[in-house]
Amino acid sequence: MDITKSKIATCLWFDHGQAREAPEFYAATFPDSHVGARLAAPTDCPAGKRGDELTVEFTVPGMPFLGLNAGPNVTFNEAIGFQVYTDSQEETDRFWDAIVIHGGRGIAMQLVQGQIRCVLADRAARAGKPVA
Repeated sequence: MDITKSKIATCLWFDHGQAREAPEFYAATFPDSHVGARLAAPTDCPAGKRGDELTVEFTVPGMPFLGLNAGPNVTFNEAIGFQVYTDSQEETDRFWDAIVIHGGRGIAMQLVQGQIRCVLADRAARAGKPVA
């Protein structure tokens, strides 16, 4: 997806250089993920010097993001995370192993099997309650 054709995109601030490293990890780990266009800084800025990689467009399971090399003063916390829905225990295990071995690249990851989502939604619907 060309992020420039979208009216809105989520911008994730990374430490120096991680705006490329993180999307490369996601693209190697999750299907329907890729790294897109990169933009160099037109001038010196707090995140680096002129010509340094400033932004990286990327897609993680079909959802577009913009990574910004923002410097060390901004870090992720548990308030942001990727919730990835899986089709099987094998897929969950494969993603889990990749995340544990290589780290989530600063972003919290929740892996949820689709079957579990369906069971929870069904129970909530029968109880007349929203899925939490």
